This record gives sequence, C-alpha cells and structure tokens, in this order.
Amino acid sequence: MGMTYEMNIAGLRRDLPLCRVTDDLYIGAFVIFGDVEITVASAEALLKKAPEFDVIVTAEAKSIPLAYEMARQSGKYHYIVARKYPKLYMKNVVSVKVRSITTDKEQTLYLAEDEVEYIQGKRVLIVDDVISTGESLRAVEALVEKAQGNVVGRMSVLAEGDAANRDDILFLEKLPLFNADGSVKE
Repeated sequence: MGMTYEMNIAGLRRDLPLCRVTDDLYIGAFVIFGDVEITVASAEALLKKAPEFDVIVTAEAKSIPLAYEMARQSGKYHYIVARKYPKLYMKNVVSVKVRSITTDKEQTLYLAEDEVEYIQGKRVLIVDDVISTGESLRAVEALVEKAQGNVVGRMSVLAEGDAANRDDILFLEKLPLFNADGSVKE
C-alpha cells in the first residue's frame, strides 16, 4: 500500500491515501463514498456548527451522501444537487463553469428550473466533502445567486491547504498538503 495520512474526523480515525497532483504536491484523498459511519458522524458534527438554513445545496458527486445525511438529520427532507450534466428531465437549466483541483478540465454545473424556484428566497447552506481551491464552492454559490437564494453558510468536512485559513467557511478538520515523500508541506 502507498503512503497514507492518519486523521481523526468527527471522532473517527481514518487513513487517507496520498495521491500525486504534481511531482512535488500530493493530497490526502478523503472519499466519503461507501463510508456510512464517517458520513453520519460528519453530518452530525457539521449540523452542530451550521447556521439556520432552509435547504442544503451541494455539487455532484462526492458530497451527495453528506448532503443527504445532513438533510435527514436536520429534518429538512429536501436537498439539491448541482449536476455536472443536464439530464433529460431537467427543464430550463441554469449553469456556471468550474475548475476543481481533482478534475483536469473545466466543468459546468447545472440546476433545473424547479430547483431554481425552490431555492429562490431561501436560506441556503452549501455543503462539500473537502474545500481546497474553493472553485467548486464558488460555482455552487454562483448558481445559488442566479437562483436568488441567500447563502447563509459554506461547510465542509475538511479544509485542504490554504482553505483552512479562510474565515468564510466552517469545517471539521484541516487537511494539509503533502510533499512527494509524504511529509506535510509547511
């Protein structure tokens, strides 16, 4: 097995595999998919820090289980996923472009007309699994603004690298960046 970084997240220990981005930059891969225990615990911990909200909005795909579980635990049984591709059932879509550190090309995020109408005038909590460069966050925020929703909070399980220094996001733990030898970048 390759290099890993041990973290305590929402009271649970996880070993994150280190993945190469460039020759001298590695990131810790936090994959919430399939890990029900970390999803439930992270949702509970984030909701304790969350401002009052009406609806959760997240970007497709990795943070969908987290958004679902936060919606379920909070009793707000509806959440919205900004999609990477418009689906046939999505009418009159609105879109914004995004470039993420974990994706090698520009992407577009979409909301359908009924989702835009649902968000309009509501207090929106934007949720992600990891915030690093903030590009995905900015794209979702731009979609919420197009829908005339009011962003009341931006939350993630982990804040990676410089994102941990931001004062406009709430998160559970800081995820450092790594050198090629697995040591933490200073």
